[in-house]
Amino acid sequence: MSSLPVPVYLETAKTRVFAVVPAWPGWCRGARSADAALQTLVDYVPRYALALQGAGLAFPSINSVADLQVVASLPGNAVTEFGAPDRPLPGDELPVDAPELERMRAILHAAWQAFDRAVAAAQGKSLRTGPRGGGRSLEKMIAHNNGAEEAYLTALGGKAKPGTSDADLRLVMLDTLAASVRGEIPALGPRGGKRWSPRFFVRRVAWHALDHAWELEDRVQ
Repeated sequence: MSSLPVPVYLETAKTRVFAVVPAWPGWCRGARSADAALQTLVDYVPRYALALQGAGLAFPSINSVADLQVVASLPGNAVTEFGAPDRPLPGDELPVDAPELERMRAILHAAWQAFDRAVAAAQGKSLRTGPRGGGRSLEKMIAHNNGAEEAYLTALGGKAKPGTSDADLRLVMLDTLAASVRGEIPALGPRGGKRWSPRFFVRRVAWHALDHAWELEDRVQ
């Protein structure tokens, strides 16, 4: 996982492009152009590497865009344009073995811990509003992240009981991820909709937690 160049996919909508790294869930940045998205991906290397500290994973040494390799550009959609990476990638449906599942769990834990640290650091502080923050208070940010994770869990094929705590929700997400990897969750939901694959689920959850962790860090005054 540490070899260079690192494969990157571009998800391209009309006014927004996401640079997505399938090997490193959560390391995904968006911008107004492909070049800007790739540069932003490089700019966020220190923050992503810091989030992974303690996860026991060897993150590659990325110094410039030259250390990245764009393998394909995929058309985005309305969700991409809105501001979230939303395209499945080639290989997402391949089986996940036990070591890869443990790696997924480690990255999810790292992303959640980064979000929790950012929340703790923002307690009692004022947050800048505007384009980077969008005006959400800390409490609304926490509620937004939890609500999104409940939706992601449903998309994977799981469900949390009403009133489930944040910590227990994460346990349900991990249990559902393992069940999906084992093939215990049907690919289609009860209404015929296609459920998320484990790889897509982990990328989306890790990206969302880290994106808002970094947002909080940037907004704390």
